[in-house]
Amino acid sequence: MMEFSRCSFVGRKNTSLRWFDRRTVFHINMRIARYYIAATLLIIVWLTFRPLLHQDAELGTEENPVQLMLTPSTDAPAIIRDGQVLADYLLRTTGLHVKVTVPTNYIVIVEAFGTKRADVAIMNTFAYLLAHKKYGANAVLRVARRYGELSYRGEFIVPASSGIDRIEQLEGKTIAFVDPSSTSGYIYPMEMLKKLKVTPKRQVFANGHNQVVTKVYLGDVDAGAVFYSRPDTVTGEQLDARTKVKTEYPDVFEKVKIIGLTDEIPNDPVVVRNGLEPEITEKLVNALYEFAQTENGRSALMTIASIEGFKRATDQEYDDMRALVARYGIDVEKTLRKKK
Repeated sequence: MMEFSRCSFVGRKNTSLRWFDRRTVFHINMRIARYYIAATLLIIVWLTFRPLLHQDAELGTEENPVQLMLTPSTDAPAIIRDGQVLADYLLRTTGLHVKVTVPTNYIVIVEAFGTKRADVAIMNTFAYLLAHKKYGANAVLRVARRYGELSYRGEFIVPASSGIDRIEQLEGKTIAFVDPSSTSGYIYPMEMLKKLKVTPKRQVFANGHNQVVTKVYLGDVDAGAVFYSRPDTVTGEQLDARTKVKTEYPDVFEKVKIIGLTDEIPNDPVVVRNGLEPEITEKLVNALYEFAQTENGRSALMTIASIEGFKRATDQEYDDMRALVARYGIDVEKTLRKKK
């Protein structure tokens, strides 16, 4: 009997201890939670009001650096790395502190111009049209590509064995395009067809330049529209969209031929936000020119956006493309948001 009582007492004691331990742990967890919530609130408040504290700082200072956004890419780490090379050069030559970011898509850059989170950006032409329309952003430079080329074209391609040699022969044919927002893979080619009064039997959107080339190569369509780049003037190497599938189809240049080119399409612009001080704009423009002349600059710019140089530009240089976009009823903003 005594043994039973002692065991009962021990059992009650252990139960009491377990209850005490749970209560202690509960209070400790609550205390940690309160500290965590308080710290989180402080961080939120700091992040909210920090930009306001820097608004009075002069643009280009360490507290309020110039915000430079670069072309979105799948290789963002490499672009940020070489973008920092550019930022360091700008600081040395202009005295302006610059912060480089690479957003995930172009619509982020467009909207950043509306909130002054972007002061300058290297962006594609399609996104620039929207940034100018919505927020008054302006092109100040145009990107120069290989050998100083300031523009590129679209091209029509067909199977080499098709017997088709001219764009006019595409009447009643099935044509593959890239997508409705592609400048070289739809907008300019369609304008060329209209000028020549050629009406395709059917349009197919392949959602990529390499997909268009593949469809033509395999004979799935009668023709395709993709980007054209001039052959290398030194080596003669072909550089148009067919190169995108050369690894998979080594004989693509023999099996797929070009039958016509579109009008010239202006290269991508360097854009500044509406209201950016002219003095800062001029410093940045001049420094970008100089940067492109240096060995490190050429290497960095090639990584950033396949850039070999710059030429001064104005918004009017993009009027033709703006007119074509309007003519085809393309909702630029809707299209860019779909590409997120």
